[in-house]
Amino acid sequence: MSVREVKQFFKQVIEKYPGWDPYELRRLFTEAIREWEVEQGWSEGQKGEPWTDDELRSVLSDAPTKESCLKHARAFRRGYGAVEQIYRWAATPETVIQRKRPDDAFIRQIKKVAKQLGWRA
Repeated sequence: MSVREVKQFFKQVIEKYPGWDPYELRRLFTEAIREWEVEQGWSEGQKGEPWTDDELRSVLSDAPTKESCLKHARAFRRGYGAVEQIYRWAATPETVIQRKRPDDAFIRQIKKVAKQLGWRA
């Protein structure tokens, strides 16, 4: 199928459902593509390996969206949940960290990089 044919197909879907807002259709399509990518998977060759400060800086420089999680998981060959977890810990207040995981070196590393980037938690 050519690019032109794919575009035509999308236009037909939009025209077939005139009651649907085009922006909502775009959101649904984007979500379906993201879900498909996660289901297909990718190489997670770095899974379980330590994160570098530069990798964390790259992750935390983007907004904590599903799209960002997918982009960084694929780029760094990690699991989607690992990237999601970085965003969660970066946004977790220090009082909660002290109560739940006071001696976790990885969380300390995340918080250090997040602070350098101006994150507030």
